[in-house]
Amino acid sequence: MKTINDFNFKDKKALVRVDFNVPQDDQLKVTDNTRIVAVKPTVDKILKDGGSVILMAHLGRPKGEVKDEFSLKHIVDEVSNVLGQEVKFVDECVGEKAEQAASELKAGEILLLENLRFHNEEEKGDVAFAEKLSKLADAYVNDAFGTAHRAHASTAVIAQFFNSTKFFGLLMAKELQAIDKVLKSGEKPITAILGGSKVSTKITIIENILPAVDNLIIGGGMAFTFIKALGGKIGTSLVEEDKLPLALEILGKAKQHNVKVYLPSDTIIAESFNNDAERKEVDIYEIPEGWMGLDAGAKSRDQFNDVLLNSRTILWNGPIGVFEMSNFSGGTVALGDSIAEATKLGAFSLVGGGDSVAFVKQFGYGEKVSYVSTGGGAMLESLEGLELPGVAAINN
Repeated sequence: MKTINDFNFKDKKALVRVDFNVPQDDQLKVTDNTRIVAVKPTVDKILKDGGSVILMAHLGRPKGEVKDEFSLKHIVDEVSNVLGQEVKFVDECVGEKAEQAASELKAGEILLLENLRFHNEEEKGDVAFAEKLSKLADAYVNDAFGTAHRAHASTAVIAQFFNSTKFFGLLMAKELQAIDKVLKSGEKPITAILGGSKVSTKITIIENILPAVDNLIIGGGMAFTFIKALGGKIGTSLVEEDKLPLALEILGKAKQHNVKVYLPSDTIIAESFNNDAERKEVDIYEIPEGWMGLDAGAKSRDQFNDVLLNSRTILWNGPIGVFEMSNFSGGTVALGDSIAEATKLGAFSLVGGGDSVAFVKQFGYGEKVSYVSTGGGAMLESLEGLELPGVAAINN
């Protein structure tokens, strides 16, 4: 893997693709700077070498139109604050103005370009647009794992204009190493926890990880499709009727790979999808009519805990209950505690995918696991075994 550690950036300008698609409030102030903090090590390394940094990113979905609310000028202060020095800004990313700002950049300085997606050519993967961007610098660095699964001009196409000077940033390298640890080089036993609502969104992940894992914990809404396929009564719980044969097929494949599958044995049920609804704890195979399962029960939590404390590598994607409602968050909190404890005992734990990451941040588990992925879609595609365009562009 070619990373920025393989190059000295002294007197070189580095064009760094970052993921600054950050949440903002009504005043357009950044409300979560995690993605900005994540690229600081890459920027620091280039500046320490004596190089300069040109940051390029997108924000929101302006669809090729210049819209003030999507301008990166609104995040300049936060970027400067996080990176610990003044960041210059230019309200264009290609053309004369951008080229002049880039040429005037001195060693040790940082320049942020305007939103790439103000140009339709970015998302279309336009070669001419990528070539214009490439004129701004001597080296190209991709540190935007969150967009690595997109074949956009700045993430995949541009690399062809930097033969020997294209590199992965330190964040990107960490993301790829974390996934590799789960799929290829992880210490056994390896346990994958897949939660969330639908089996259909996780099929390819399950099929791709079965040869690599020892244990598979299936929780959340998707568990009910498996329980019904196995003959259980699930009341009005979430189910994908058309995926019942697939659920049995997955269980059969797991058996072939000697993977132990753990489904919840009990569940906390409610009469309606409501935090204040009446609730009780029942056997997951015996949910009464008119009731729905919304969280993992006490026995399931204990069983999952035993599996996790005996694991050396853990992948977590998807909650195992409706954690957004306080009365149905207990199962996911217990799971988070078990993963934190396993990590403390020396296991490597990787958390990825929108809802799991949201949970980890909301409930303060970020420091208690080994790695929290910054790229939802990119991580899922990696777990599905797909080579990401942004990765292929540097490797090839």
